[in-house]
Amino acid sequence: MNEKLSFMSDTNKKDKAPINWTPTFMFALTNLVVVTLVPWYGLTHGYSVSAVVAFVVLTWLTELAITAGYHRLWSHNAYKAHWSVRLFYALFGAMALQNTILHWSSGHRVHHRHVDDVDLDPYSAKRGLWFSHMGWMIRRYPSGEVNFDNVKNLTKDPIVMWQYKYYLPIALGMNVLIPVALGLMLGDIWGMILFAGFLRIVATHHFTFFINSIAHKWGSQPYTDENTARDNAFFAFLTHGEGYHNYHHIFQTDYRNGIRWYQWDPTKWFIKSCQLVGLASDLKTVPEFKIQRARLKMQFKRAQEKLEKTGAHEKWSAMLETEYEEFKKMLAHWTELQGQRVQETRRNLQEKWEGAALRTRVKEVEYSLMMQQKRLKLMVAQFNPA
Repeated sequence: MNEKLSFMSDTNKKDKAPINWTPTFMFALTNLVVVTLVPWYGLTHGYSVSAVVAFVVLTWLTELAITAGYHRLWSHNAYKAHWSVRLFYALFGAMALQNTILHWSSGHRVHHRHVDDVDLDPYSAKRGLWFSHMGWMIRRYPSGEVNFDNVKNLTKDPIVMWQYKYYLPIALGMNVLIPVALGLMLGDIWGMILFAGFLRIVATHHFTFFINSIAHKWGSQPYTDENTARDNAFFAFLTHGEGYHNYHHIFQTDYRNGIRWYQWDPTKWFIKSCQLVGLASDLKTVPEFKIQRARLKMQFKRAQEKLEKTGAHEKWSAMLETEYEEFKKMLAHWTELQGQRVQETRRNLQEKWEGAALRTRVKEVEYSLMMQQKRLKLMVAQFNPA
């Protein structure tokens, strides 16, 4: 009984957390302008082509600063970037009005460490769609308290600390001076302020927040179901590739979210382009074998779940067990080969590894794993419900 009362008391404390007035006022102001003045001005005066183009370009730039900078560079250290690229991220990240690099990265690292924990994850999807989308910022919940202990490495970056120290004037300057300057040059000041200013802020906010909310609720889970993260191609289009969120949560240090060439991930393409011209380096990727291993483990899990619903349980159970044993043998073989690779490297025989039999054997194991995925998919398709 006492435990129940304690739980209810904790719940009430969460529900009655004090209002966080700064983001609340910002959200109220920007959204109010967007639902009233933006359409009113459009109907009475109309927007110039230049205002629409500025909206698209500035939305793209501010969103890129969040996805490539705040997220993949600083939160996950997925690559290294030249100071000029980092300065671009710091400026346009401040223009997105999503707080400083330090605040954003610290909260995001906590999210990954405690994903879905209703007490520790700052924007836990298990506390509801509204909470994970915006509600977590409206009130000062204990889970949202910032502690910079987990971003000590970022404090060594002078651009990060410069933005942290001067965030308010940078954010105001980027959001006021740029739209006004464009408006003066192109003869549409109010159109620029409303469309390329307020509407862009609101759009960028919600595009980013979709990853915390919708990408944890709707979509597929091809790599893991140990958390709520989903892959969602539609929201990848809206979020510069961040919609491949199931992959990201299991392989968070990969600079890519959409790992296939056909998956929409302009953040990945931008980072790779920066590398090609010498503005980015040390791009981290996950070995293909580990990706295939994650997919196969999920396939086996779903095959077993589907098998339990079929009438021909004994018929398919042996086949599934055989495939799983083969899967374990390939994992053991791959691990052994990786160990041999390390030994070869330590003996300064990297050239031999790159050019001869050991590398070929690893490729053969990776190919076998890919073929097993196809066999398992075909086998599961033949399961007949009871």
